[in-house]
Amino acid sequence: MKTATIDKRLLTILLVVFVQMLGASLILPVLPLYAQREFQMSAEMIALLTSSFFAAQFLAGPYIGRISDHYGRIPVLIVSQIGTVISFVILAFAPSFSWLFFARTLDGITGGNIIVAQAYITDITPREKRAESLGYIYGVFGLGFLFGPALGGVLAAAYGPSTPLLIAAAAAAIVVLLTWYALDETLTAEERNNARARRAGSLTVTSALRNLPLMTILFVAFFGQFPLGLLQATFALYGEAVLFQGESKAATDIGIGLLLTVVGASQLFTQAYLLRRLARRFSEAQLVVMGSVLRMIGMAIYAVVASPWLGAFGSLFFAFGYGIAHPPLQSISTSCVGEQDRGGVLGMFQSSINLSTIVSTAIAGVLFAHAPQTPYWVGAAASLAVVFAVIGVMSKIPGQPVQEGPPLPR
Repeated sequence: MKTATIDKRLLTILLVVFVQMLGASLILPVLPLYAQREFQMSAEMIALLTSSFFAAQFLAGPYIGRISDHYGRIPVLIVSQIGTVISFVILAFAPSFSWLFFARTLDGITGGNIIVAQAYITDITPREKRAESLGYIYGVFGLGFLFGPALGGVLAAAYGPSTPLLIAAAAAAIVVLLTWYALDETLTAEERNNARARRAGSLTVTSALRNLPLMTILFVAFFGQFPLGLLQATFALYGEAVLFQGESKAATDIGIGLLLTVVGASQLFTQAYLLRRLARRFSEAQLVVMGSVLRMIGMAIYAVVASPWLGAFGSLFFAFGYGIAHPPLQSISTSCVGEQDRGGVLGMFQSSINLSTIVSTAIAGVLFAHAPQTPYWVGAAASLAVVFAVIGVMSKIPGQPVQEGPPLPR
C-alpha cells in the first residue's frame, strides 16, 4: 500500500507507536546492568524488577482500554505517556533500588499506550481494512526494536547508563506532544456512553475448560512465551557473565545491544517477508511446530556457546522461531470457538501470554543464579513441550491457512 493512500491519522499514530517502542527498547540492554552495577542488585532482584512492569501492565491494561472507551482515546493516551516520561526520569535519577521498582511499576500501570493506540486504529479504519491497519503495528514494533537496543548500548557505553534513560524519557515526551497536537479524538459522546452498555460474548471460563483444543492452544501460548520472558530478564546479565566475559563495560554494553538488534532485525524480516511465503506451503499447526523447533534451537545455542559471534546465531534462530510460531498460533485460537466468541478468546490468549511473561521473568533470576545457562535450557525445554503438545492435538485443529500479514508502510 502506498503512503499516499493511508489515512494521515494512521500514519501519525504509527509514528507515535514507533517513538514509544524506540524509547522502550533503548533501555532494554541498559536497565539490568544499571541495576547490577549501580545498586548491586542480585540476578533474582533484577528479574523481579523486570517482572514488576509486566505484572502492573497485566493488572492495569484492561482497565486502561475500558477507560479510553468511556473518556476518549486522546486523554488516556496523554496520561499514560506522561506516566512513561516520569518513570524513565525516575530511573535515571533513582537514589535507591526501591525507586527502580516504583518507576517500573508506574510505567506498567500507565503503559496502556499500545492498547489505546490499537483501539484508535480500529476507530479510524473501515472494518474491511482493520486487520491490515492493525498489522502495521507489528512492523513498527520491529522497526523500534531494530534501532533501540543498539542505540541504547552505544549511548550507555559512551555517556553512562543515565543517558539512554533520559533520551527514552525525551522520546516519550515527544510522543505526548505528537498526540496532543496531531491527533483528534475519535469517539463521540454517544459512542462513549454506548461503551458502557456493550455485552460480552458467551465464552466463559467453564466453557473454555471444556474445550480441549482451546485449552491446548492456551497451554502452548503460555509455554511458547516462556523463553521470551526468560531472555528478557537475563540476557544482559548473561551477555556480561558469559558472552562478553572479560571485556570492558563499554564493549559489553555495545555488544549486548547489537545482539538484541539481531533479534529485532530477524523478527522484522520474518513478519514482513518470510512468514507469508511459508504460509502458502504449510498449515498453521505445522508453522507452530516449525517455529517452536527453531526457537528451541536458538535457546540451546545460547546455552552452549560462549562467543558473541556464535550467540548471534542464537538470536537468529530464536527470532525466526518466535515470528513464525506466534501469528498462526493466535489465529488457531480463534478457530477453536464460534464467531461470536473470537474477541473473548483473543482476550484469553493475551492473558495467557501476559501470565507467562510475569512468571518467566519472575523466576528467571533464580534460574540464572543457579547457572547463567539454566534459563536457556529451561526455555529450550518449554519450546520442546510446545512441539509435543501441538503434534498431539494437530488432528483436532481446524486446518486453515495463515492469513498473510500486511506489507510494511513505506
